[in-house]
Amino acid sequence: MERKSNFVKVITTLSIFASFCALAQAQPQRSGGRQAAPRPGRPPPVTSTQERWRALPPAARQDFRRNADLWMRMSPEERNLLRQRENLRRAQIQRETDAALRNSGLSLDQQKRTQFESRYMQERRRMEQSLRQQIEAERQQQLPALIQQLKRGIQLEPRSSATAKPAGSPK
Repeated sequence: MERKSNFVKVITTLSIFASFCALAQAQPQRSGGRQAAPRPGRPPPVTSTQERWRALPPAARQDFRRNADLWMRMSPEERNLLRQRENLRRAQIQRETDAALRNSGLSLDQQKRTQFESRYMQERRRMEQSLRQQIEAERQQQLPALIQQLKRGIQLEPRSSATAKPAGSPK
């Protein structure tokens, strides 16, 4: 059971890592002689891997290291399974992005379509993160009541046969 729990944790953390990587890739990188001015509230775009690493908050670096360590300890079969799940997740998001574009009624050229898809995925990630945080906050609020309910239920159950009086001899 613990192995299954650890596997689920690994999948979750790698999904978060993959989402973070996709977010970093989805941000437009400008090239040419002119540097883009940083937008208010957003960090300036970074170019090299080392700069991206330094731009990460310490918690994100720690998560990355932990995920990398978990990845290195996985068997090739587990890695392939995670890759397949990530590919399925990306395909599902792509289908939903295409559906959102169709439902919008917009007729876009390739550049605008790419921009729409990028913004859609960024906003979707932001929305999903917000929902996860809301769910976690609600879970934390409900856990104490659940624990109390379980304690009452356990305390009301009859004791095990080890504390029961032994049955008398038939003679």
